[in-house]
Amino acid sequence: MSTTASGETLMRGRRKLRTGVVVSDKMQKTVTVTLTRRFAHPLYGKQVVRTKHVHAHDEQGAKAGDTVRIMETRPLSKTKRWRVVEIVERAR
Repeated sequence: MSTTASGETLMRGRRKLRTGVVVSDKMQKTVTVTLTRRFAHPLYGKQVVRTKHVHAHDEQGAKAGDTVRIMETRPLSKTKRWRVVEIVERAR
C-alpha cells in the first residue's frame, strides 16, 4: 500500500469526508461534531437546514467551537464512527 505525506493510505476506498463544528469536548479523545447540510426543498424550493450530531475520535486536540474535518472510519465504540482528520479553523 502506498501512503501520502500525512500517513493516510490511498487504498482505503471512498470514505466520507465532512466539515463540522465541535460542540462538546468533555470526553477523553472524543468530540461531538455538528454537521449542517443545506438544501432546497424538493417541492417549494425554500432552503432547508438539517443538522446531525456525530461522535468523532480526536487525537488533534480540538476544542469546542473549532471547525474540523472528519472522516468516516470503522466503528471505534458504540457511537464513534468518525475521526478528526484536521482542525480547519480554531475558535476565537
